[in-house]
Order: sequence, then C-alpha cells, then structure tokens
Amino acid sequence: MAGYSDAATVRRILTESGDTWAVVGLSTNTARAAHGVARVLQRHGKRVVPVHPKAETVHGEPGYASLAEIPFPVDVVDVFVNSSQAGDIADQAVAVGAKAVWFQLGVIDEAAYGRVREAGADMVMDLCPAIELPMLER
Repeated sequence: MAGYSDAATVRRILTESGDTWAVVGLSTNTARAAHGVARVLQRHGKRVVPVHPKAETVHGEPGYASLAEIPFPVDVVDVFVNSSQAGDIADQAVAVGAKAVWFQLGVIDEAAYGRVREAGADMVMDLCPAIELPMLER
C-alpha cells in the first residue's frame, strides 16, 4: 500500500495543493474522527468545508450536502466515508476540479486511486492529515 501514500505526494498535498479542504463526512458529531481532524486542519491554516447530507455548520464553516453544491473552488477533498462509497466521492472531487483527494485511515479503493491519478490529481489513501501535518514540522 506504500505506493498509495508516498512521502512526496503527502508533502505536496499538505504544503502545495492549496488551503481549502472539503471534508466529506464532517458533521457536528464530536465523537467522529472527522470532527477532530478538521480542527487540526484549521489549526494548520486550512479552510475546512463540511460536506455531509445534513449540511451542518461545523467549526464556524457552513456545510454543503455535496461537493457539487460548494460555490467556490476546493483544493483538496478529504474523505471520511466507507470505502464502498469513497470511489464515487473521488469521482466527484475530480469533477469539481480538486487538485488532490485524501482517503482517511482505512479508506481504500484502488480503482478510484487510478481514476484520480489518470485525471491528473494527486491522491493518497489510508492516511490521516492530522497525523502527517505535525510530522512535516519536524
């Protein structure tokens, strides 16, 4: 799986891809991992855009029910959904012009990885930006 999360791609997404991150699966549920990860992203200067069917405001940012409803460009799509749904989200990320797709820990879809890379966007799978960001600062 290392090929799906090489250090150069991780660094590029975190430092060069842009600061507007759509977090798919982010809701007001503080027990969910997406809630804490979004807070870490904000602390590192990222604008976090919640994407969830409930379209709730989280961490001060208004939410949207889908990526297509976000009325401004998104740089990175961070995916906190089951692997069986993740490929569809990756395709939507490409459709809205995201520069990168990030599948969280445990989220793996090799076919989606191939489609995203073929479309010219960066992608990593089975990693967490809240773990990777602090490691860049060392």
